[in-house]
Amino acid sequence: MASPKFWSKIVIPIVLLQALSVSRVGFADDPAEVSQHAESERLFTLKVLPILKAKCFGCHGQDPDDVRGGYNLLNRENMIKGGESGDVALIPGKPEESSLYQAIMWDGYEMPPKETDRLTKKETEYFRDWITAGAPWPDASRQLSIQKEEWSVAENEDGVIIGTSGGTADDWTYRRYSKEETWAFQPVKSVTVPSGSKHPIDAFVMRKLSSAGLKPAPQADPRTLIRRASYDLTGLPPAPEQVHDFKKAWESDPERAWNTLVDQLLDSEHYGERWAQHWLDVVRYADTAGFSNDYERSNAWRYRDYVIRSFNEDKPFNEFVVEQIAGDELRPGDAEGIVSTGMLRMGPWGTAMIPQAEARQIYLDDLVHNVGQAFLSMPMRCCKCHDHKFDPLPTRDYYSMYAAFATTQPAELKADFLPEENVVGFAEKQKLVKDLLDYAKAEQKKIQDKQEAAAKKWYEEHRLPYKNENERKKDPEDQKPPRHVGLTPEEKGMKKVREQDVWIWERRMERYQPMAQGVYNGQNSFKNGRALRRPKNINENWRPENFILAGGALDAPTEAVSPGVLSATGVPASPGSDSPWNITDGLAGRRLALAEWITDDANPLTARSIVNRVWQYHFGKGIVKTANNFGAKGGKPTHPELLDWLTADFIENGWKIKRLHRLIMSSEVYQRSSRPFESEKQATVDPNSDLLASFPPRRLTAEELRDSTLLISGELNRELGGVPIMPEINMEVALQPRMIQFSIAPAYQPSRTPAERNRRTIYAYRVRGQADPLLEIMNQPNPNESCEMRDSAAVTPQAFTLLNSDVMTDRSIAFALRLQKEQPTDTVQQIRRALQLAFAREPKAVELSRLHGYLKEMQVYHKKHQPETVEYPTQVVRSLVEEFTGEPFEFIEKLNVYEDYVPDPKPWTVSSETRALADVCLLLLNSNEFLYVY
Repeated sequence: MASPKFWSKIVIPIVLLQALSVSRVGFADDPAEVSQHAESERLFTLKVLPILKAKCFGCHGQDPDDVRGGYNLLNRENMIKGGESGDVALIPGKPEESSLYQAIMWDGYEMPPKETDRLTKKETEYFRDWITAGAPWPDASRQLSIQKEEWSVAENEDGVIIGTSGGTADDWTYRRYSKEETWAFQPVKSVTVPSGSKHPIDAFVMRKLSSAGLKPAPQADPRTLIRRASYDLTGLPPAPEQVHDFKKAWESDPERAWNTLVDQLLDSEHYGERWAQHWLDVVRYADTAGFSNDYERSNAWRYRDYVIRSFNEDKPFNEFVVEQIAGDELRPGDAEGIVSTGMLRMGPWGTAMIPQAEARQIYLDDLVHNVGQAFLSMPMRCCKCHDHKFDPLPTRDYYSMYAAFATTQPAELKADFLPEENVVGFAEKQKLVKDLLDYAKAEQKKIQDKQEAAAKKWYEEHRLPYKNENERKKDPEDQKPPRHVGLTPEEKGMKKVREQDVWIWERRMERYQPMAQGVYNGQNSFKNGRALRRPKNINENWRPENFILAGGALDAPTEAVSPGVLSATGVPASPGSDSPWNITDGLAGRRLALAEWITDDANPLTARSIVNRVWQYHFGKGIVKTANNFGAKGGKPTHPELLDWLTADFIENGWKIKRLHRLIMSSEVYQRSSRPFESEKQATVDPNSDLLASFPPRRLTAEELRDSTLLISGELNRELGGVPIMPEINMEVALQPRMIQFSIAPAYQPSRTPAERNRRTIYAYRVRGQADPLLEIMNQPNPNESCEMRDSAAVTPQAFTLLNSDVMTDRSIAFALRLQKEQPTDTVQQIRRALQLAFAREPKAVELSRLHGYLKEMQVYHKKHQPETVEYPTQVVRSLVEEFTGEPFEFIEKLNVYEDYVPDPKPWTVSSETRALADVCLLLLNSNEFLYVY
């Protein structure tokens, strides 16, 4: 490998070339030679020069003080002259004798030195042809003339120029893209369905299968299909009785039975719970704000329930989009319009320990990026600092979208409870919170009273009138008592803890008040993430100034921008205007205008995005595998014509998702067996299962796993909506200290009764700083980033958790108790019923025999081993270090839920026979047949 002094990578401005380039090489008056020379100049300007700028100038001329190897490539004269070796590096007309050409061919020298920067075969041919032609180097004006001529051609063999609002440089504005990389920006095409299949989806898929020489798998059996459909649409397994009825109907009329089943599942209220979970993954739903304080967002649950209702009501997706971006502008004063904008509050955000301007920028950057990837499948972070390196997204458009949100302010807003919202049990739940609040206030008052008694004494001794803590805060030091006067080091620390506790529990009380995590339009003002409120007075004349920020830095504003949209889509926001990509710059209306542009039928991104997501959740992988990224670095459609046909059909039929479900699920593709017709051939020809010759099996998600175990154990409370529930989690995790600013966050306390906590997992309290161990190990995503697709990797800790965790033990005990209740004396029938519930089928004789033998072994074991009783703590002692003195101190945290806690059945509360049967149940819950959907 040669020294890196020869070559590298950076870009040089064209202005510099004007000073350093030489005049055009002379040539004869022969028209053929003139034409040939003109083509050589074009070759240099359009092919060779861009490579030099991208991969060479950085080390060889860009920095005059650091020219590697003394070889300056910024002009023809120095390029010919060579570097510090003194040898001529370029011989016009003789590429094979030119050391420059040898270097780029990696013949002796190896330039550029990095394998990843090495020139392609085509690029080396450009250099060879240019040197052969005499290595002409036209001056800057000629280069510009050639470039302008090239820019006038929209499409050629090098790709297409996509019209945009313009980059920060002409080279970017007029660069060419391959159509394959920018497929998502092209209009949705009108596609003719291939012949040969009754169903459009089957027609498109079969055409590719036939081309690959693969035969499709046969139709799956009825039991597999009902289980597949039930999980896909509701996230719950079918009951044995439902399976029996479906199989009977299937025997009579398969098509009718299937369509009826799908309709029943789509009409189920649990459909919304399942499909809301998909959307909440995308928008990063959580009940806390993250960062150092992880403040609770007490009313986030109302947005979660809004999403569930929207799916259950089959709200048109375009309407769903508009409401989440601008529900408050669409229907001013409407409670659900305010609640729906909770999507704009879902990202992690805080104001602690950062300047207000920076906190504001973080919030707006988050909105731009996540609105882009959630609704348009176009992540926006990559064009915050510069024009996008791969996609036709100028940084100007990024800051135009930024400006569209520049008047948007986050706040907890008043919003009346809706008749359809679940407010049952508020009084009892409030009481538990109020008990903790009262305790914190009482402890705080003890310390405060002691401090103020000492303060009064100080004022008396100094013959000054008494002032309380707030009144004296800004007084000179010699005019007020010492901070925390009269308190011990331990009490100083406890004072902060109790003040924080009071705020935490006051915030928790807001769960039960008619408020919502929403946004309003108004002027920038001081924000404290603890409590965000709408100011009393809104300056209707205020308008923010927005600029392109060089490098994304607040202190580097450049060109001013107006609110606007993504120009590469070709869909103007203001048709006929001189600024077609701009939207209103009023205080209000910006978000609504943006939302209406996003949901324009002509927008090539939005409908494609949601259609692809729906397909993905049915088949485990989208037609585009990167559901959050339709850009050049994302996946390409495996079936582009099918995606466009589905998208056009989706738009034409009112953006209805339930109709799309019916369309997909009625296809043979969806109903295929997961067993390939030709396993070995399919594994060779289609190793990633992109062609869908067979149905791709999948593992249950974390939520499906927990919900299914609760359902078959008979514990599931199917109640919909309401404030977050607190399922039982590992006690060590629940009680472990979790640091927040100045204090320790409250311990995790589960909901008091089984009926409260054993509800569906979508209602579980999501804490950004504390994941549920069972759900996390089963790949529930971190809510700090949008999850386009759940990770389904199987790892060893999952097996340990499913076999040994307290949560799974509790479910297996409840499962065993259900079996004993339904079949009190017959252990064989208990096992038969267990398999019916877990697998939705009748057991085989060998299964019954083996499991019954295992049951007998466990009965003997459990008669000899009695588990120890575990007591629930009612308080825990915490330790901290006081901030200013460095002195350690301790305090007591109350765990009041355990004072009258109603636990689930535990090993020490049931008989040895129940524990033995529970071991059989645990075995079934760990089987692939239970954990996977085939």
